[in-house]
Amino acid sequence: MSSSKQRIEQTKQRLAALGPVESRTQFGGYSLSVEKTVFAVVADGELYLRACEQAQPYMSERKMQPLRLVKRGLPVALNYYRVDGMLWADAEQLVAISSLCLNGARQELQERHRNRRIKDLPNMGIRMEALLREVGILSIDMLVQQGAKRSWLKLRVNNKHLGLSVLFALQGAIVGSHYQALPTEVKEELRDWFEQNACCDR
Repeated sequence: MSSSKQRIEQTKQRLAALGPVESRTQFGGYSLSVEKTVFAVVADGELYLRACEQAQPYMSERKMQPLRLVKRGLPVALNYYRVDGMLWADAEQLVAISSLCLNGARQELQERHRNRRIKDLPNMGIRMEALLREVGILSIDMLVQQGAKRSWLKLRVNNKHLGLSVLFALQGAIVGSHYQALPTEVKEELRDWFEQNACCDR
C-alpha cells in the first residue's frame, strides 16, 4: 500500500466523527470529503487541511506549511496546510480542527451557491444568460419557476430559429445536468413537445 493510501485509511479512522470520509484523486494526490464537501487532501503521504477563517489563527500559530504544486514550472501554494506530527498525534485536536475546516468549506459552498448566476449552470453561458434576461428571466430561481418549455417559448419570440438543442440545454440547466446526460424518456417527451410547438410558427 502506498504511503498516501495508507494515510487516507488512517485519516478516515481518525476523523470518523465527522461522518463517512470519501476520497478521490485530485491535485496529483487525493481529496477528502464528507457529503461531497472537500475539506482536506492527501499528497505524498501527508494530510493537508483546507484553511478557513475559523482555523486560520491555529494554522498561523503552528506555522503549518502550505501544500505546493508546480504549475507551468512555477511553485504555487494552495489553501491547504500540512498536519504535522504533533497535531496528528493529538486525535481530539485533529478532529476539532478538521471539523472547523469542514464547516468552513460548507459555508463557502453555500455562499457560492447563493451567488450563482444563470451563466454558471450546465449548458448555459454569458450569451444564454443575456438572451434569458432579455425576456425577463433574470435569475436561476426564475428559470426554475418558468421551466424549460415556457422559457423556450419566451426565447422563441425573439428568435424564430430556436432549436431543440436549446430546449434540452434549458432542461439540463434546471436539473443540473449536461443536456446529453438527460434521461432518454425526458428527451423524447421534450422532442414531442418541441415538434408540436415548433410547427405552430411555420
